[in-house]
Amino acid sequence: MPSTIEKTLASKRRSVGILFGPAILIWMLGLLGSGALTSCSDFNRALKSDSLEYKLEVAEKYYAAESWDRAIPLLEELIVAYRSTVTSERVNYLHAKSYMGMKDYTLAGYYLANFTRTFPKSQYAEECAFLSAVCFYKNSPNYELDQVDTRNAIDQLQLFMVRYPNTTLKDSCNNLIDELRTKLEVKAYHGADQYFRMRNYQAASVAFRNFVREWPNSRFREDAMLIILKADHHLAMNSVESKKLDRLKDAIKSYHNFADAFPQSVVLPEANKLHKELTTALERGTNTQRP
Repeated sequence: MPSTIEKTLASKRRSVGILFGPAILIWMLGLLGSGALTSCSDFNRALKSDSLEYKLEVAEKYYAAESWDRAIPLLEELIVAYRSTVTSERVNYLHAKSYMGMKDYTLAGYYLANFTRTFPKSQYAEECAFLSAVCFYKNSPNYELDQVDTRNAIDQLQLFMVRYPNTTLKDSCNNLIDELRTKLEVKAYHGADQYFRMRNYQAASVAFRNFVREWPNSRFREDAMLIILKADHHLAMNSVESKKLDRLKDAIKSYHNFADAFPQSVVLPEANKLHKELTTALERGTNTQRP
């Protein structure tokens, strides 16, 4: 006996057959196929055509339909053909924006920047300058990787605001710059923390001090200053006698820096414990040196 599900499927198939008979279904499939063939034939016809107007018409149609891969070959031919004409600006703009649509941010950034240099007075110049900077932002990798593109993106966004001081895109630029700087901040923090995890306490102390200087308003500042104290504590408590007293004093300074900066910190008891160990060791070492 057929199951309930099988009966339901059979009923739906019969309904489809009633609504769309075999001839109708074949006709509908033919329409879909002919649409694809027409699109393909339009592209090939435009590529082979000697009419620049027709090429541009088809290229703009593909651009509007977001068929960037078809618009680009046509536009590349038109860039050469329309060089030094009034149409050149429009063609170069569509070409650069098509690469942006393709998400090829390296080439898009190049062509957008080139458009701004070539057509500095164009109505599209500001937009292209901004999008060129955005391409650097898009190419910025995760914080674990090299951050050359991140720094370049910050430079390009700042340069855009200098060139267009009255731009309405200033807030967008600042938001992107904040995001990029946060990425650099996170990378710097994790780079310093790596030394601490590897128990290279001297390098960790130096790296975190540099971090605090470079990022004075960082959300990681409290953690960084506590780790400086911990690193200095480890270094001092395990030093050879000839260096121990000086390192104990340096570690105690690190405690005071932390306690002064974060008097209400939830980890202050932990810092106080380290401070007590340091002062005890310093008193013991000082007494040992007395005649």
